[in-house]
Amino acid sequence: CFFDFPKFCRLHIIIKENHSSRLQLEILNRIESIILEIVTSLSKAEAPVLALPNRSSWANILKILSVIYRLVQSNSYATKRDIYYNNTKLFGSQKAVDSIVDDISCMLKVPRRSLHVLATSKGLISGDLCYMEEDGTRIDCNSSSTAVSVSSNISGIKNIVSSAKFVMIIEKDATFQRLLDDDFCTKLSPCIIITGKGVPDVNSRLMVKRLWDELHIPIFALVDADPHGIEIMCIYKYGSVAMSFEAHSLTVPSVMWLGLLPSDLQRLRVPKDALIPLTKRDESKLCSLLERPYLTSQPEWEKEMKLMQQNKVKAEIQSLTAIAPDFLTQIYLPNKLRYGGWI
Repeated sequence: CFFDFPKFCRLHIIIKENHSSRLQLEILNRIESIILEIVTSLSKAEAPVLALPNRSSWANILKILSVIYRLVQSNSYATKRDIYYNNTKLFGSQKAVDSIVDDISCMLKVPRRSLHVLATSKGLISGDLCYMEEDGTRIDCNSSSTAVSVSSNISGIKNIVSSAKFVMIIEKDATFQRLLDDDFCTKLSPCIIITGKGVPDVNSRLMVKRLWDELHIPIFALVDADPHGIEIMCIYKYGSVAMSFEAHSLTVPSVMWLGLLPSDLQRLRVPKDALIPLTKRDESKLCSLLERPYLTSQPEWEKEMKLMQQNKVKAEIQSLTAIAPDFLTQIYLPNKLRYGGWI
């Protein structure tokens, strides 16, 4: 077993003497309960059982539980990458560590960040925003030429300062970079743009949620007019199946669909050679999206998706360059934002 049980019990006493936070004590107590159940089963010559609700294999879970226990006990942090490189032979792959950490989060019924395990962010952010990281580093996202990587510790961010009028979630990195190159965040009105580079990681979702909670400004989504883009937008707004156990802390119900709308393709007369026929997989995804219960409260979204289904075509945001090279930043987005072209 990876746990030194007498030392484990002594650590609990130390924790209580140090008056750690209620949440930290709760996490430690839950881990202890799991270990005590395992020890009790072994003492009775019974096979120990770990109940993981609909999650993957729990191989090596005790090792990572011990790492998490020490992190919470010492109020320190580690990335999932750090944990993997602590014993690459044991874990076999980074994916195995990622899966086990999510399993433990689900099993203990607490967000992963409460376990003091961080993930390296893939998202980027830029615009009218300054804040301080937990270690005191001041972050300025105002540079027009380069973006800032989304923080790996969103809960540790403090002193957020912004005059932004809105936040725009951008599906793809290529579109994000185009807006960055065109200095979009200062030309129209102060704003913040953020991308999760496709399907968003947890940190990108947490950042959007934090900005919404702190700034109380509109949150728009700019995604491709295809089933995949719509699903990505739904992840920000409603959550994902994989992270459903902490959806309340990751979702922003007020997210509005700014574009690219299927109806825009007709309204703007996007050239037919810029449109792409829906594949069988696209049609299946679209049907699946339309069956999701939350769409009953979004009749305008449903209408747009049915239009896509009827026309059997999709389009990337880049298709707007078929109208004019700078159509996206000079005409499409300014008009949408000025005249309320979102749903």
